[in-house]
Amino acid sequence: MKHGIRHLFIPGPTNVPERVRRAMNVPMEDQRAPDMPALTLPLFADLKRVFKNDSGRVFMFPSSGTGTWEAAIQNTLARGDRVLMARFGQFSHQWAEMALRLGLDATVLEVEWGEGVPLEAYEKLIAADTAHDIRAVFVTHNETATGVTSNVAGVRRLLDAHSHPALIFVDGVSSIASIDFRQEEWGVDLAVAGSQKGFMLPPGLSFLSVSEKALAAARDNRPKMERFYFSFDNMMAANDSGYFPYTPPTQFFHGLRASLDLLFEEGLDNVFARHHRLAEGVRRGVAGLGLSLVAAAPKWHSDTVSAIRTPEGVDANAVLRIAYERYDTSFGGGLARLNGKVFRIGHLGDLNEVMCLSALGAAEMALADAGAKITLGAGVAAAQAYFREEKQRATADAAARTA
Repeated sequence: MKHGIRHLFIPGPTNVPERVRRAMNVPMEDQRAPDMPALTLPLFADLKRVFKNDSGRVFMFPSSGTGTWEAAIQNTLARGDRVLMARFGQFSHQWAEMALRLGLDATVLEVEWGEGVPLEAYEKLIAADTAHDIRAVFVTHNETATGVTSNVAGVRRLLDAHSHPALIFVDGVSSIASIDFRQEEWGVDLAVAGSQKGFMLPPGLSFLSVSEKALAAARDNRPKMERFYFSFDNMMAANDSGYFPYTPPTQFFHGLRASLDLLFEEGLDNVFARHHRLAEGVRRGVAGLGLSLVAAAPKWHSDTVSAIRTPEGVDANAVLRIAYERYDTSFGGGLARLNGKVFRIGHLGDLNEVMCLSALGAAEMALADAGAKITLGAGVAAAQAYFREEKQRATADAAARTA
C-alpha cells in the first residue's frame, strides 16, 4: 500500500499547483460563447508580459512545443532557405531534424553535449555571410537533456555587430517563465514555450511569441511552406476577436489564468531568482556527493534542470528504477547518448527548498542502493547549508530595507 504522494522531479511535466488544478475543474463550455473573449483576450496580453514581447503577438496552439516549432518554421520560411543551427543535446537535435525534414538548407554545428550555442562559431559564419543568405539563426535557450542554458542575448549582439537581418528562433520550452527571457530587448523573433514547464499546467498547450519582424516575414511575398492547422493567418483572423479557428481547450485557459496570476503575484524577477536559488542548492548537493553535472562549466548551468552523471559502473537507469519503485520519486532519465549514464533532477515550476532537499535525499538513497559509493546525507547537508545562508541573507536584506 502506498502512502503520501509520488514525488515528481522530472523537467516536465512539472507539479501543477492546487490553485491551477481547481481553476481547470469547470464544466465544459461553449467556445463560441459571447463572454469567451473576456477570458481569452487578457490571456494573450498577459502572455506577452511573460515573454516581454511589446510589439508582436502571442499564439496559443493545442499541441506540445514541437507543434509550435513547426508553426514557427512553416509560417516564416520556405523550403530551401538557409538556416544556422547547433546540436548539443536531444532537443536541439530534434529541432535540427525537423528543419532538415521540412526542407530547410540547415547548417548544423555539432557541439559537445554539455556546452551550448557556440557564439564564436556562429559569428564566423554570420560574418562570412555578406550576401545575407542565412535567413534564420536557431537557439535552444535551455537544452533539457543536458541541463545547459545558452546566451540568447549574445546571438543578438553578434547579428547586430554584422548588421545581419536573420530572424532569431528560440526554443524556450524549458526556460520561459522560469529563467530570465526578454524577447523585445534581445530581438528574438519567434519564441516557443510549453504549458507543462514553467507555466505549471498539464501538457497540451503551447505558446509561440512572434515579433513584428517575424509577422512581416510571414506576410511578405515569398512563398512559405504549406500549412493549415498552424497557419498564422487563420489564427489571427479568429484571435483578434478572442476566438479560435478550431475547438480550443477552454479548460486550459482557466488554468492558464490561474498560473499567470501566480507568476505575476510572485513577480517574474522573483520567479527567476527563486529558480536560480533552488538550482544552486541542487548543484551544491550534487557537488557534496562528489558527482558532476553534464554541463561543462558554470556558464552553462541551467536553473531549471540538472543532468547528473552517475559514478563509473553505476547504471543511471537502475537509479531511476530504484527511486521510482522504492522511494516513490520520479527523476528524468538520460536521453540518447546519455542513456544509462545520467539522471536528471527537474527544479522548475511550483517548487521550494524543502522539495529540492527531498529530491536530493531520494537521489542519495537510490544511488547508494544502485551501488554508488557516496556518503548518505552529504548532498542534503550541502544544500541545507546553502539554503539556510540564502534565507538568512534575505532576512537581513529585508530588515535593512525597513530600518
